[in-house]
Amino acid sequence: MGVSEANSLFTARTIKRVYGIPFIAGNRVTLLWKGKESFEAIFKAIEQAKEIICLEFYIFRNDETGSELAEILKKKVSEGVKVYLLYDHFGSLFTPLKFWESLRRAGVQIRASHPFKWTDPFHYVHRDHKKLIIIDGSRAFTGGLNIANEYRGYHRIKKMTGWRDTGIFLEGPIAKTLLDIFKKTWEIWKGTAIDFARDVEPAADGIPVIPVFVSSARDRRRMRKLLYYSINNAERYIYLTTAYFTPSRRMLRILEDAELRGVDVKLLLPGKTDVPAAHYAGRAFFTKLLRAGVEIYNYQGEILHAKTAVFDGIWSVIGSANLDFQSLRRNDEGNVGIVDESFGRQMSEIFHKDMKHSEEITLDTWLKRPFFERMKEQFFALFRRRL
Repeated sequence: MGVSEANSLFTARTIKRVYGIPFIAGNRVTLLWKGKESFEAIFKAIEQAKEIICLEFYIFRNDETGSELAEILKKKVSEGVKVYLLYDHFGSLFTPLKFWESLRRAGVQIRASHPFKWTDPFHYVHRDHKKLIIIDGSRAFTGGLNIANEYRGYHRIKKMTGWRDTGIFLEGPIAKTLLDIFKKTWEIWKGTAIDFARDVEPAADGIPVIPVFVSSARDRRRMRKLLYYSINNAERYIYLTTAYFTPSRRMLRILEDAELRGVDVKLLLPGKTDVPAAHYAGRAFFTKLLRAGVEIYNYQGEILHAKTAVFDGIWSVIGSANLDFQSLRRNDEGNVGIVDESFGRQMSEIFHKDMKHSEEITLDTWLKRPFFERMKEQFFALFRRRL
């Protein structure tokens, strides 16, 4: 028998008390979790913009996907739409300056976050890892997807499957809140003030959404507090999906504790990765988790890049933050949380679909892995705070 929201510790009121900010009521939400379909929905929504488009991305490449979006943005500017684009300097390091200059000449306003400074080179470890689009202050997208071919599954010659990622399309008052967050970030990086405001009527059948957007050490402490609260108070199950997993000692302990009190803890991780060092560093902790009873699954096929969490089928989080040191301690991250049983059920169903494309790691098999693999795990684990 399931635990309803009424007698759960995951309610809008309790989560607001833990995190410190309120839910925004009256929103419609649509999950995006298939690469090409996700980009089709995103591009279509941008093409429908009438007044303003704000974009904030860690990676924005000048490949076919980035170039196609750039042309759409130029077209919207020619129609009188104001376009603001913020990209992370490190994440988009290899996107050529002429690409940005082409957009600027067309009228797109562009800023780079966290640029490299010779006077403070160590500050360059901080990244703006958010993925955010706001359209007309009434619609928004966030999640794990970047603007690049690998996320979309585009290839000029052969058919490819895009990386397995998850995003969410939001319609309602939450979009106005996310626009306000974007405005503040935009001004931090010397963008001229954005003069646009619009009240959005809540949908009568909409659901509450809480923005978990972080851009300071204080924000990140609050995000970690919310994560730990969620793990510590789950009663039935915890389904965690993450692209990069390098857990702290505290996270290991509370995941073990959850299993000890009878919670079904499942961890979905990539079977192959674009960052081998982080991949091996995370695997150094598998033995401890497996012995505690945590189930670990490696996604097979395309690279898994999603960052989601589902607690008891009631409380769900979707966004850009991984379960690693960089996301939880250094990066600017963007996530949204939703308290809703119907949405939680959908998230759980998608998790189980992903499990069918995954290989479970059992303790017996894991203990028989090659010695060289163990050496790589222990070596890269030494640098887990730098990955």
